[in-house]
Formats: sequence, C-alpha cells, structure tokens
Amino acid sequence: MDGFNGHRPCRYLIWGKGGWVAGHLESLLRRQSKDVHVTGTRMEDQSEVCKVLDNVKPTHVINCAGKNGRPNVDWCEDNKIETIQANVLGTLTLANECFKRDIHNIVMATGCIYASDYTLDKTRLTSQPFIETDRANFEGSFYSYAKSRVEDILKVYPNILVLRLRMPVSDDLHPRNFVTKIMRYAHVVNVPNSNSILHDLLPLIVPLAESRVTGVLNFTNPGAISHNEVLTLYKEIVDPSYMWKNFTLDEQARVIKADRSNCELDCSKLMGLVKGFQGQGYDVNVPRIHEAYSNCFMRMKEGMQMREGATSPGA
Repeated sequence: MDGFNGHRPCRYLIWGKGGWVAGHLESLLRRQSKDVHVTGTRMEDQSEVCKVLDNVKPTHVINCAGKNGRPNVDWCEDNKIETIQANVLGTLTLANECFKRDIHNIVMATGCIYASDYTLDKTRLTSQPFIETDRANFEGSFYSYAKSRVEDILKVYPNILVLRLRMPVSDDLHPRNFVTKIMRYAHVVNVPNSNSILHDLLPLIVPLAESRVTGVLNFTNPGAISHNEVLTLYKEIVDPSYMWKNFTLDEQARVIKADRSNCELDCSKLMGLVKGFQGQGYDVNVPRIHEAYSNCFMRMKEGMQMREGATSPGA
C-alpha cells in the first residue's frame, strides 16, 4: 500500500454525525486530543460537500456514513434508490471532492462482499480466507452488490483507503452491535465469520491516517468465529442465564428477504501494518477473534458492574 502525498498537520473530519461507528471514532480522537470535526451533511449533495470541505479544510476525511438498513440489510431491498444515493453516489462524490483537494479519505466499508464454501452441515468454512485482491463473489443482497461495485471504483483513486469491516462489535449492548442483533433474534444460524471488534480496530485509524495508507484493507480481527461460539462466551462471561435457539441457513432463508454473506477475511496485511505501527510507538493491538471476544465481554461485564454500582442505594 502506498502513502498519498502531503504532510499538513492532521485535521480529521468524520462524515456520519450521529452514527454508531462515527461516535466511537469521534470519542477516540478527542481522547487523543486530535483536531477533529464531525458533519452530518448528505454526501450526495455535491455543493454542500464542497462547502464543508472548504470550510473545515481537513487533511483526513473518514467516511462513516451510508445506509446499511434498520433493523438489517433487508431494508435495502425495499429502498434501493436511497441505498444508491448514499452508498454509491454519496461515497463517490465525497471521494472525488477529497481527491480534488488532496485530502486523504478513509472509507469505512464492508467485507460482506464474499461468500465462503462450507462443509455439508454448513457449520465450518472450507475455502481459504479472502485477501484484498480477490474479486467479490457475493451478490445475495442489494447492499452487498452495491458496496462491491463502489469498492471497484474507489480503487482507482490514489487518496482512498477502504477498510472492510465485518459484523462490528462494541463493548456494550448498543442496538447496532452485532452481538445485540443476534441476541434479539428468535433463532440464529451457526456459521463461522470474520468479526470486527471496534475496541481493537478503531485505534488503528490514527496511524493509518498519519501514514496516509491507501488501497484496500481487510479490517477484522484475525480468524473466524461462529455465532454459537460468540453466544457461549457471552453466556460464560456476562450472563449465565442467557439462552438461544439455532436454525439452519435453509430455515433462515425463509424469513429474510436477502441472503447473508458468510466468510472469513485474510488479515495478513493488517497484521503486518499493526506490527510496523507498534515498532513506531503506537499503542495498538489486534488479538485473534476468540481472545478479542473474551476481552470484549470482560470489558462489557466490568462496565455493567460499574453502572450498577453507580445506581445502587448509597452509591
């Protein structure tokens, strides 16, 4: 991956004000006393995008905006024009205007553009993890279809870094947290996937931006973990009373509008960068996914206990 030219003092502009990932990233940058600004301007409105960029004059724009559907990507099947406006036209408009102004643009994208092969019982992956240069092979949802096409275009720009998140997870039970989502389902499938633990990955934004890294990067913790393994860890560490029921992918297909991507991404490039950043003095660490989930749930439990203590009588 190459660095984009330019060495002005870093000024961050996060696109996606009010968003879940954007909020986590803003808090992280402010804790590090970074020069950070946030906007909720619609990316497909070119004139307004230009006004914001020319007013703030950022060196780095981090695009956390877009449509991924609520409560899930099935929303995109019924709202294709709005999905195109945000995820295609908006993303490309912002990327192009950043290019004109020599602004490094990080795009928080998705790795849900691949489908791995399974064992006959569909509980284990049999194909090799996907690397950044593999062609997208999943078009089961309009969301993923549009995202893969946009990524192909973004690769042309020399100022862009595409970060492929998958099933992002926070240290609390926020509604956008992947763990919260599957906990609320009546039934869950048991298929291994790559996941992104935000506590581990978002701190990498700073060295990635300061080094002006460009290209495409699989942005997940190394390894794959099944839904049952995730929920078992949650039960063991956070809530021993929690129970869940499984169903098969075939049974799932009967209750969803769009197919779901299930895959593992190769994190070799990411881990190579992590090692280099550690050598430069950055405090970053990306553990393998099972360890990462254990750490996440320990932080979640500690957070719950602190909140309970703060609200208990006499506190």
